[in-house]
Amino acid sequence: MAKDAVHGVTLMKEKDIYFFREGNHTKLYEILGSHVIEHDGEPGTLFAVWAPNAEQVSVIGDFNRWSGGAHPLAPRWDSSGIWEGFIPGVGHGDLYKYSITAKNGEILEKGDPFAFWWETPPRSASRVWNLDGFGWSDGEWMKSRAEKSGMSAPQSIYEVHLGSWRHVPEEYGRSLSYHELASELVDYVVEMGFTHVEFMPVMEHPFYGSWGYQTLGYFAPSSRFGTPHEFMKLVDSLHKAGIGVILDWVPSHFPSDGYGLSNFDGTCLYEHADPRKGYHPDWKSSIFNYGRDEVRGFLLSSARFWLDLYHADGLRVDAVASMLYLDYSRKEGEWIPNRYGGKENIEAIDFLRKMNEILYTDFNGIQTTAEESTSWPMVSRPAYVGGLGFGYKWNMGWMHDTLGYFSLDPVYRKYRQDELTFGMWYAYSENFTLPLSHDEVVHGKGSLYGKMPGDAWQKAANLRLLLGWQTGHPGKKLLFMGGEFGQEWEWDHDASLSWHETEDRFHGGIQEWYKDLLRFYKSCPALWEGDYENRGFEWIDCGDSDASVLSFLRRDGHGRTVLCVGNFTPVPRRGYKIGVPDGAFWKEVLNSDSECYGGSNTGNLGGLDAIPYRIHGREWALDMTLPPLSFTVFERE
Repeated sequence: MAKDAVHGVTLMKEKDIYFFREGNHTKLYEILGSHVIEHDGEPGTLFAVWAPNAEQVSVIGDFNRWSGGAHPLAPRWDSSGIWEGFIPGVGHGDLYKYSITAKNGEILEKGDPFAFWWETPPRSASRVWNLDGFGWSDGEWMKSRAEKSGMSAPQSIYEVHLGSWRHVPEEYGRSLSYHELASELVDYVVEMGFTHVEFMPVMEHPFYGSWGYQTLGYFAPSSRFGTPHEFMKLVDSLHKAGIGVILDWVPSHFPSDGYGLSNFDGTCLYEHADPRKGYHPDWKSSIFNYGRDEVRGFLLSSARFWLDLYHADGLRVDAVASMLYLDYSRKEGEWIPNRYGGKENIEAIDFLRKMNEILYTDFNGIQTTAEESTSWPMVSRPAYVGGLGFGYKWNMGWMHDTLGYFSLDPVYRKYRQDELTFGMWYAYSENFTLPLSHDEVVHGKGSLYGKMPGDAWQKAANLRLLLGWQTGHPGKKLLFMGGEFGQEWEWDHDASLSWHETEDRFHGGIQEWYKDLLRFYKSCPALWEGDYENRGFEWIDCGDSDASVLSFLRRDGHGRTVLCVGNFTPVPRRGYKIGVPDGAFWKEVLNSDSECYGGSNTGNLGGLDAIPYRIHGREWALDMTLPPLSFTVFERE
């Protein structure tokens, strides 16, 4: 049994408390929570927790048989609301909670908001964990990542839910561990040609079915798949293989589980007390009080933590729209206007700007991405010009219009071609990422493959065409796992991806097509160097809706030009003229209808010489054969 707590031991300096109260301390994980140290030559753990409205706080755990009051903490003298104490004999791996006596006498048992590791749910205790000792070997990646994540670099992001990417059937469908993923996932991502992996929230969450979006462990990777050091190994392995790591992060709300942040010290400490600002009607969860300085420091520290200690290359911030609008998903009378009478959440806006300013200042080469579904202006513009400061924004409009178009029977597509072309009207208003994400393949929406019309051949051809269209279009690319081989059924978080489908001609063909598509994409600066500049894209013809054909050029800054052509009907079109810049030979470098991808093998025999023919405002043209439901790419030699 651990000895009595020793008071007066602290990791905090006067400036820590000053910045904590001010809401500007972004390394709270270094001073709050549990830390394995030695005091007077005796090993133990120093505990510190913010609970300003508590009457008493003690640490309970295996070491004192979960007896409240056995190891009381003491409030700091500075009225910061922080309780702390050193408990000899408590060390790495020990389970604990805080026993908090509220003003009304209620005793609450709470996990540590700053815990570095937790028990595997449904168990709910925190663990003392020393994060020191991992030997990072990704120095080369960290030095060069700015070149690989910037706006003028290729980005093909593979969105992954760790628990359902692949299971071990021999072990009753067990999910792969961090250790296993460090080899199997890394090898697969490299083989496919992705540049980045984006993990759906790995932060500890009580309900597996929330996919991590109901986060409680804001400083802890989920124990479902292994230890913190094993997650570090996964990140390190991806980096050594040249793959960037983006983490999904949820500062918009948190679940109301009794052992979590909700009503933490008997009061609404982390959340707003008024449910019109503190309760989220969509997710039945609590909303952070962004106007409270200490809460802002908690979230800023969490954002920094994953970039600092886990070497993450970026954060994708979930549900930004729900943070920006006070009336989000609320009816009249269910929300409180800001001090100017408007619906904008001024405190949340200030928080997001500050977060981005800090992260971009302190970490070279990182990127933040906003999932923002409204027309809020300048999401991906710097805070100093009035923006929110994100590097990228998910283009939800592009996703919605594109999938709406592709779900149509091709006979009707000529009436809706504007759904594909409209995105270019606003393509440069933000730094867009084009997402085909998990949200589009759940809750009865069907898989990407399932959304496609027609028989198996047409579904596969349509999906190859969709993946080609996304790759050719300006903007960075994101694809949710399973889409790369056209998983037939929508995603189920309790099941593994249907890997056996890759043995099928059509599904295996989709996978091979995407592999070749990404290989060429990465090798061709014309497809990414000018993603956010007018010079990088030029329509050749966006008006042939009767034939449902679209053609455009992509250019880099060194004269390299590629021609992309989409035929969105199952009708092969022979003798189709497309204007090109000059009379060169244009090599057919990609054809989604190739037999090796499960197509009909219609094409242009490797390339075409331009002929003198005036069309589309040009003096030269290609006399092409357009394969059915195809995306073809030509490069000028």
